[in-house]
Amino acid sequence: MKSGLSFLMAALRCEIDALEQLARTSALVGTIGRLVHALQRERGISNVLLASRGHRFVSQRSEQIAECLRVEEAVRASFDQLEADAGRIGNGARLFSRIAWVLPGLEGLPELRRRVGALELSPAEATAAFVKLIAGLLAVVFEAADGATDPEISRQLVAMFNFMQGKEFAGQERACGAAAFASGHNDSARQQQWLHLIESQERCFQVFAEFSGARIAELWRSSQSPAQLAEQERLRRIACAAPAGVALDTELSQTWFDCCSRRIDAMQSIEERLAADLRRVCEQKTSQARAELQAHDALLAKLAREAGTPAAVFFDEQPAADAPGHPQTMGSATPYGRQLERSILEMVQEQSHRLQAMSDELDTVRAALNERKLVERAKGLLMAHRRLSEEEAHKMLRQTAMSQNRRLVDVAESVLSMAEYLPGEPASRAPRT
Repeated sequence: MKSGLSFLMAALRCEIDALEQLARTSALVGTIGRLVHALQRERGISNVLLASRGHRFVSQRSEQIAECLRVEEAVRASFDQLEADAGRIGNGARLFSRIAWVLPGLEGLPELRRRVGALELSPAEATAAFVKLIAGLLAVVFEAADGATDPEISRQLVAMFNFMQGKEFAGQERACGAAAFASGHNDSARQQQWLHLIESQERCFQVFAEFSGARIAELWRSSQSPAQLAEQERLRRIACAAPAGVALDTELSQTWFDCCSRRIDAMQSIEERLAADLRRVCEQKTSQARAELQAHDALLAKLAREAGTPAAVFFDEQPAADAPGHPQTMGSATPYGRQLERSILEMVQEQSHRLQAMSDELDTVRAALNERKLVERAKGLLMAHRRLSEEEAHKMLRQTAMSQNRRLVDVAESVLSMAEYLPGEPASRAPRT
């Protein structure tokens, strides 16, 4: 008959398996981050190329495509490795569905690049295509964060997802501004989109700072050069404050692109640091769990040599922590007899308390992810029923929250609860996150 310690060891093996899977998932997140960064740069370069009608950034685009292909190969290899471990992934159905959705986008990149090179697309159309692909890759990261079972790792994944999302909005802003300056004009619709992208960045970076910890948050703040931020703000004002139709200096397209790229490259350094921290935490936790499993294995062997230990010890009163027989007062020696069985019971209780504490903290971390799901679903519902753009739907939610002095997520919940009463398409057609 198996003892309580045997099942405690089985629980530790499950924990080790989960940590090893988290390590693989975290490695995938880091690899996806590098591909997203490369695609973001290609998107910005493509916008300048298209807006200038093929006169600018021709050689830069060729070099960037080669970099994207190199990183894409690493992402595909990571996908293949995950698929081989499909049976061991807790949220595999959702994670693999996201990967299945994004792979056709990667397959379609050569045709997208051909059309960009042939100047068959407008900057807005090219941007929309890249945004869709990058959104799919970030959805994989979101599922990785949502499926994490360790609260510390989950917090870091939530921080990294929000940072990557903020960086994507920064990349969209670079592409938006590059198209405006390279074409020599701006319009009110693009100005509104530009302002929405600025606000969206700040929202994501606030969540990142909340979950990343003081050290990484400070590293992010210190990585932003005041002079660089001032230059970017100056260029923003030139393009966004100018009346619609006023000509823009096309020579500023290179200045804008370089200014944004320096900021986004600094973000990539932070992202790489987050990925490295994730790998380190996974390795540390796995090592600790393995050491604990080894100690329990040795204890189980000693227990097998101790015959006649009464099972009734389960119902005995537990001694105080400072009592002579308590394991904490017995130095490094492993207790025997009744105290051996008592120590096992205490280990089980300690493991139970630890898992409960982890569950409570994990609920807190996942609340941030659930709030994002609700807001995205509410935006999708408004977009479907009211024929709004994404920024218009978000603006409606935000303004409602401000006017009613409510949280954005509470307004989103109200919108979802009224889905059946909204005009237009049925609620079942609304996108879900």
